[in-house]
Amino acid sequence: MLGAIGLDERQESAYRALVAIGAAEVADLAHRLALPEPDTERALRKLEQQGLAAQSSSRTGRWVAAPPAVALGALLTQHRHELEQAELAAVLLAEEYRMEAAEPAVHDLVEVVTGAGAVAHRFLQLQLGATEEVCALVTGKPVAVTGMDNEAEERATGRGVAYRVVIEREVLSLPDGITELSAALGRDEQVRVTERVPTKLVIADRALAMVPLTGPGAEPAALVVHASGLLESLTGLFEAVWREGLPLRLSADGSVVREALPGPDETDLRILSLLLAGMTDASVAKQLDLGLRTVQRRVRGLMELSGVTTRLQLGWHAYEKGWVARGLRD
Repeated sequence: MLGAIGLDERQESAYRALVAIGAAEVADLAHRLALPEPDTERALRKLEQQGLAAQSSSRTGRWVAAPPAVALGALLTQHRHELEQAELAAVLLAEEYRMEAAEPAVHDLVEVVTGAGAVAHRFLQLQLGATEEVCALVTGKPVAVTGMDNEAEERATGRGVAYRVVIEREVLSLPDGITELSAALGRDEQVRVTERVPTKLVIADRALAMVPLTGPGAEPAALVVHASGLLESLTGLFEAVWREGLPLRLSADGSVVREALPGPDETDLRILSLLLAGMTDASVAKQLDLGLRTVQRRVRGLMELSGVTTRLQLGWHAYEKGWVARGLRD
């Protein structure tokens, strides 16, 4: 069952046994598992690397199990993140392959940059080459470049380039996170925070984008995407994450303050509830003593706020955000 997080059958058996008995000597555990002692010790070493077991500090040669809720939870979170990165890379590569198969010159629309120095240099070029706007998603685990390059951003904003940035909450806990964030807000950059962003991403003037191809531990590599359908998809990804983020600003004393996004008012919620109950726009307008155009305008506003294009999508968004209860349709 734990093979998904990198444990083989022996390692999983060893961990389960340790959890059951709390702590054990190698010899005792080997006897319990019916394994040779060298194999048992190798399994324990692997568990130690994964943070699932540790040698007792009070008794040499004795091993103890790490609490499953904490240790397995951390591993699952790590693997989920790696899987998301792999899925994104697969989508990007599939799109690149599709475009290359469609037209011979399509490779000119995509560059693959490898090596930490080359990735950092290309990242700097994107910012310094922008003339209107730079959009960025910033993760808490930069690979080859930091989330914010103060020098490059100062030069760009000094030329009138606007910045919109969404950061992961983890960025706020980094050693220089608050300092760099305060500097960015001081340059009138728009910054929002969300629990998690799907990938590190920078887009310059909606004409050029850069997204990583590798995660921590591998040689840094990035995909630079020129104007294409893929670039439009990456821009759409940024806009979707931007809509979900909470705005940040500097208070009078220089501290970072989180603001709430505008949401639907009481009238909007009543309109939504009645529409989801199956009423027509005209019936809703009559029920709430509103004009038909007012109801339709408010519904369009809710769709824009939610970033959706159909009323069906608006209904799902309303449920997900807790604007209405599912019981309304029962």
